[in-house]
Amino acid sequence: MANKLTCIVCGRKFPKGQGVVIELGKTTLTFHSTRCATKFFKLLIERIEDKDLIEKTAKELIHELEEIRKRKEELYKKKI
Repeated sequence: MANKLTCIVCGRKFPKGQGVVIELGKTTLTFHSTRCATKFFKLLIERIEDKDLIEKTAKELIHELEEIRKRKEELYKKKI
């Protein structure tokens, strides 16, 4: 039973190596599925007081991911 983790959202036990496990400093977040992880992070974002910081960080991350996607598209674009 030592190889089992417990989902912090629903309490379901799942085998180590499955699910979503995130190390956040000294805290370990364990979710048996992406659905539980999404539920947790949605609630977390809603409860954070500094909405400006969240929005700024989200915009920066969106921009980074768009740049990565554009570079990948250029790499895999068919060259004639």
